[in-house]
Amino acid sequence: MSRLHVVSGKGGTGKTTVAAALALALAADGRRTLLVEVEGRQGIAQLFETGPLPYEERKIATAPGGGEVHALAIDPEFALLDYLHMFYKLGSAGRALKKLGAIDFATTIAPGLRDVLLTGKACEAVRRKGKDGRFVYDSVVMDAPPTGRITRFLNVNHEVAGLARTGPIHNQAQAVMRVLKSPQTAVHMVTLLEEMPVQETADGIAELRADGLPTGGVIINMVRPAILDHEAVEVVANGQRTAVAKALSRAGLGGARRGGMAERLVDPLLEQAREHAERVALERAQRAELTGLGVPLHELELLTDGIDLAGLYRLAADLRKQWPE
Repeated sequence: MSRLHVVSGKGGTGKTTVAAALALALAADGRRTLLVEVEGRQGIAQLFETGPLPYEERKIATAPGGGEVHALAIDPEFALLDYLHMFYKLGSAGRALKKLGAIDFATTIAPGLRDVLLTGKACEAVRRKGKDGRFVYDSVVMDAPPTGRITRFLNVNHEVAGLARTGPIHNQAQAVMRVLKSPQTAVHMVTLLEEMPVQETADGIAELRADGLPTGGVIINMVRPAILDHEAVEVVANGQRTAVAKALSRAGLGGARRGGMAERLVDPLLEQAREHAERVALERAQRAELTGLGVPLHELELLTDGIDLAGLYRLAADLRKQWPE
């Protein structure tokens, strides 16, 4: 069973919201989850209605059944200081380098170093055990970069391992890649039932598979309810004005005679219904495309009132029902 859940998706699909909901879902029934942010946007803090997350793990929510969600905003500068201290014992010297600006310089210009530090910190949390020998966290959820960058972000450790043939950097990169390319990891894609997000999802999954990275599921976010059933959509598609006018008349909206209220309502209603029918057809086609990817599909409804903390728990409950044990 996967313990590191990497959540990616095209911008605007709600991947941060889905990552937060997944962390809550996985923490249900007394489990502990760590929710990791790597892009420095503090989106997790906003969703959980708390202050900005520091570079330390802290509890931000209680899940149904008494579970806990902890969160961490990984700062590449602090992660590099941790790395220098862990492997080179540069405690005060590392802090001096930070004051001189060397740490920021290194994480800004060194190819791939920033991503190595971010993925390495998440993998360390996956492997970490307490004094009792049990894993500290049952699951780690990473709110990862968007689809177009996710494969390179996860595979950068492999590139670094190829450059550094020996030593701590080589060993660290190899250890990280062993986690990322193992069944412990699953990379999930968040999408909408729209052409561009679905195409990016398909491309992203193909890239992950080509690089040997484990794919998880696809979470279809913001799914709108089908207002019309199949029969009603067919009526609209065929422009059956008379049938619609009679239905309005039976509903008490005037007679179906020419010029009556029901007659005047037909055209605007048919136009709205046509737009709805077109959207339903498009979504049906995009859902078929996603089904063809051969990965589990999960759906989250559109919350018309927006996302607040109560809405986040609602999405988590929906995910929990769909998620495999």
